Amino acid sequence: MASDYRYHSNIWLEEPEESNPFAAKASYCHGYDVSGQIIPQASWFEYLLLMFKGDRPQASESRLLEKLAMVLANPGPREASVRAAMNAGVAGTNHSSALMAALAVGAGQYGGAQEVSICMRLWQECGQCLELWGNQLFNPEEDERADIWLPMEHAPGFDPNGDRTPAPVLQSLDFLAGLAPSNGSLTWLNQNRATLEDTVGYPLAISGVAAAALVDLGLNEDQGSMLYLMLRLPGAAVHALEQKQMGWKKFPYYGPAIELADDPGPFESSKPEQAPL
Repeated sequence: MASDYRYHSNIWLEEPEESNPFAAKASYCHGYDVSGQIIPQASWFEYLLLMFKGDRPQASESRLLEKLAMVLANPGPREASVRAAMNAGVAGTNHSSALMAALAVGAGQYGGAQEVSICMRLWQECGQCLELWGNQLFNPEEDERADIWLPMEHAPGFDPNGDRTPAPVLQSLDFLAGLAPSNGSLTWLNQNRATLEDTVGYPLAISGVAAAALVDLGLNEDQGSMLYLMLRLPGAAVHALEQKQMGWKKFPYYGPAIELADDPGPFESSKPEQAPL
């Protein structure tokens, strides 16, 4: 009967402590001893890729992931998921709420994880064919669950509000392409960026760069979407903490844009005044 209540995992194996079945005596990730081998010998990004892919990564792969993580670590206050965390922070809510706010907003189709997922699927469909990209960017495959994801309103991986590619996007693409395979997605994107931008009519976004990097790392769209969500949390966290310390008086609100349809005027107390003592 006990076997009916076991969890099954191809990623993780544990040996329980004899005196405490809720504690592990030893843990193995894809066959590697976590405490005896991985922690003493591997880097964080080697471990991360091992967990996601199941194979010991090459040094070039862990280096690419490390630099991609640095590119994504802090999208900055202009990014919607960071601002969501800042709103939670200035409100004084608990830390988990700030991170959940960032995850919720950062999961969407405008610069979010769902957009990255769609981009990665397009890499599978279009490869390195400019003609296919020209068609599919305007007609990305839509999720049939329309109640969850609405149709894309812009070419995935590009910024519909921009006129030209921001310098950090260009710098990140060029640097990451230098770490990626010479025949890989980042290299091709770097070489054909201007043509793709002319096709869609607006510039490449960092989500498009991230999608190409995650494809070069050999990840599928679900793995890439998860990593993209995770790697952007440090910036959300530090901005939420900062706003909590600074307080609401320094936080911008939209008071001048609010108009009351029926302004009752200044508040007047109905309580009778008391004579001075």
